[in-house]
Amino acid sequence: MATLELTNENLVDTINNNDFVIIDFWAPWCGPCQSFGPVYEEISEKYDDIVFAKVNTQDEQEIAAQFNIRSIPTLMIFREQIILYSEAGALPGSSFEELIGKAREIDMAEVQKQVAEEQSSQQA
Repeated sequence: MATLELTNENLVDTINNNDFVIIDFWAPWCGPCQSFGPVYEEISEKYDDIVFAKVNTQDEQEIAAQFNIRSIPTLMIFREQIILYSEAGALPGSSFEELIGKAREIDMAEVQKQVAEEQSSQQA
């Protein structure tokens, strides 16, 4: 599966309509981003059930601001519209695949329950 370029037009639909989304926040002038890009592309080919997306922070500054991106590259993993991971820094392929495996193993029913409990306590 090729990576998807995210814009303001497709960001919300991409996150809301897919159970597992990984976003690479990057910029063309960023050396570490350029090094990580091929790793990201190669790994995206291995997982048909995950949407691999990219946000060019230079072109999509509003999205970068919305997610409070301060350093690039930054990887963000969503499962069922919940951010499970958000870290700056390029990863070697093996570490990236290990991260995907860990994200896949998370019990999302438990996460949904915790989110609901947190939201209800904030409203009280």
